[in-house]
Amino acid sequence: MTHAIEAEGLVKRYGRKNALDGIDLTARTGGVLGVLGPNGAGKTTAVRILATLVAPDAGRALVGGHDVVREAARVRELIGLTGQYASIDEKLTGTQNLVLMGRLLGLSRASARARAAELLARFGLEEAAGRAAAGYSGGMRRRLDLAVSLVSRPQILFLDEPTTGLDPHARAELWDVVRELTADGVTVLLTTQYLEEADQLADDLLVIDRGRVAAAGTPAELKALAGGHRLDVRPLHAADVEKAEAILGTRAADGLLTMPVHDLAVPPDVLRKLDDAGVVLAEHALRLPSLDDVFRTLTGASR
Repeated sequence: MTHAIEAEGLVKRYGRKNALDGIDLTARTGGVLGVLGPNGAGKTTAVRILATLVAPDAGRALVGGHDVVREAARVRELIGLTGQYASIDEKLTGTQNLVLMGRLLGLSRASARARAAELLARFGLEEAAGRAAAGYSGGMRRRLDLAVSLVSRPQILFLDEPTTGLDPHARAELWDVVRELTADGVTVLLTTQYLEEADQLADDLLVIDRGRVAAAGTPAELKALAGGHRLDVRPLHAADVEKAEAILGTRAADGLLTMPVHDLAVPPDVLRKLDDAGVVLAEHALRLPSLDDVFRTLTGASR
């Protein structure tokens, strides 16, 4: 199967508002599809439809080759889901949370305990296995939450902003887990508010804005939409900022000026003009656009 997830024309209405207004998406088997967009864009609604939690008002979607409406039970056998907030029972220990999920999924008591031990080891939670989850750090809770979603060994995993609120170290740990999962052939659909996260993990990206697809492609393809390269310059003296603005044709933000570059012959010419004008630079760099630039270009949102 080339695509683990396929959706066409998904529509979801809440009252008069279209949370989704006809989006299409595909996720390659064994890859990571990053779904990006401003708050309220429709990312979580899309995940809820694909995970069979809500039905679309129009359109269709296949997950693992099965229709999410007509074959919802079969889809649920194939997927795992980690939402924006940990769904674990804080009164239970790490082991108890995992064993409970295993039993709910039909595993024998022995099999559930074995699977729990395996996942606790995989996520570095062995020492905390016997402690109530209420005493876990934020990063530990998220790791346990992800472990719970993997008890059934899903082929397809939905991660809805899984690193929200985590510190950089805990976030990096979760990134490593995602890489391990895809190396094992698991397909991941990841929604995120962190552009660096999408850049690090996603093979393909989908940008949603106001319930519609604003752009789709690889990270490199989307960055190209932001205008190729960019030239960043920062004058050493504040008094020179205005002169630099006139030369670059752009406004400074906190002393930094940025201009899009479509012709690589332009930066040397601009730097010569700045030098001729007596503008001393504290720094200058020619950069590829970031996903932040893509957001500003496509949605007008600054992340």
